[in-house]
Amino acid sequence: MFDNLSNRLTSSLDRIRGRAKLTEDNIQEVLREVRMALLEADVALPVVKDFIAAVKERAIGTEVSKSLSPGQVFLKIVKQELESVMGEANDGLNLRVSRPAVILLAGLQGAGKTTSAAKLAKYLKEREKKSVSVVSADVYRPAAIKQLETLAGEVGVDFIPSDLSQKPIDIVNNAIDYAKKGHKDVLIVDTAGRLSIDDDMMAEIKALHGAVNPIETLFVVDAMTGQDAANTAKAFGDVLPLTGVILTKTDGDARGGAALSVRHITGKPIKFLGVGEKTDALEPFHPDRLASRILGMGDMLSLIEEAEQKIDKDKAEKLAGKLKKGKGFDLEDFKEQLQQMKNMGGMSSMLDKLPGMGGQLGNIQDKVNDKMFVQMEALINSMTPAERHNPDVINGSRKKRISAGAGLQIQDLNRLLKQHKQMQKMMKKMSAKGGMKKMMRGLGGMMPGGGMPGGGNFPKF
Repeated sequence: MFDNLSNRLTSSLDRIRGRAKLTEDNIQEVLREVRMALLEADVALPVVKDFIAAVKERAIGTEVSKSLSPGQVFLKIVKQELESVMGEANDGLNLRVSRPAVILLAGLQGAGKTTSAAKLAKYLKEREKKSVSVVSADVYRPAAIKQLETLAGEVGVDFIPSDLSQKPIDIVNNAIDYAKKGHKDVLIVDTAGRLSIDDDMMAEIKALHGAVNPIETLFVVDAMTGQDAANTAKAFGDVLPLTGVILTKTDGDARGGAALSVRHITGKPIKFLGVGEKTDALEPFHPDRLASRILGMGDMLSLIEEAEQKIDKDKAEKLAGKLKKGKGFDLEDFKEQLQQMKNMGGMSSMLDKLPGMGGQLGNIQDKVNDKMFVQMEALINSMTPAERHNPDVINGSRKKRISAGAGLQIQDLNRLLKQHKQMQKMMKKMSAKGGMKKMMRGLGGMMPGGGMPGGGNFPKF
């Protein structure tokens, strides 16, 4: 996420990080590079100007000059101003109304409204423990209603049927009545999009909003469109009383222009980030955590929260108990850990949140990727139960059979066995610390040093 921006900023700021003394000249030099990095990331020009001015004012003042570690203080200022640009703190949903709380999703066609409706429903159901209904008021795209019905079935929330012959206002009013009778906490309304902003679309969604009076009106926008995302959000915000933004497809956005521009241009907070195609790939937006990730400082809080939500706790406790009893970490356990990592979004998602990975992720993605996880699982599946539980019995002839069964080479199997040994040592250390949070912190501290699977050692930081 935002790799290009992260690479450029960390590269520029590294030169000033350890300085014992900062002058106006070298501050100006670094800020010129930061300015270029932000502009190349497609951050809106007014945002860049205000950001640079704010950093410069604080950096050239007494805040830095009187510090014993001015380089570190300068980095702290940059981080704080990044947070300020993006909103400073997480701004959650307001659901404090009589049931059902209506959430209206608006945006252009293709931004991901329908999938965001399902992701948000899953989030509210699983994380907020709310009963949720969804309805589609998109009567222009025939597949939209069916798509939402399918997704609602996948995430296990109530789908309220609608019909292309109905008017959007009637659809939503009927859905509100249905949700009230069913004592639903939340009703999420998916609306029609267009390929571009037009008067008819704006008039229709304005009338719909006025008729149903939602507690939350969220603008769904594609992060890949850069500062255009902020400009489109502003156009909608001029017509609708938006309460926030869902920024989609951030996992594919190497620039970050939308994330840094939306709040400043619209005055509306980003409430959620879409970070993948799966229905659980929706994260609450925390400006402080994202600023840390952009500056290569990692985001261990999000990683720990994700682990606690997505890791199978029964399996984790079972493994911890096994290790405490002195029983070894075998290849069956290794396979389960690979599956748990996949559940957390894969290796790239985890590495993106680890401290010290800013600016380095691109260098190691050829060594650490989810394709290797698939190969590792194939090799383990090609083994007998006895071989999985006691890898030391795997001799030359067994290696030929196992690698052939997985359609891979013997060197791939040798690499897996070596990585398993490394993982064995790491799991022993982490299990001694006890507790999932401590295990995840241990993981964060150990991964950059080279103990994790993925083909070779990581660079030292």
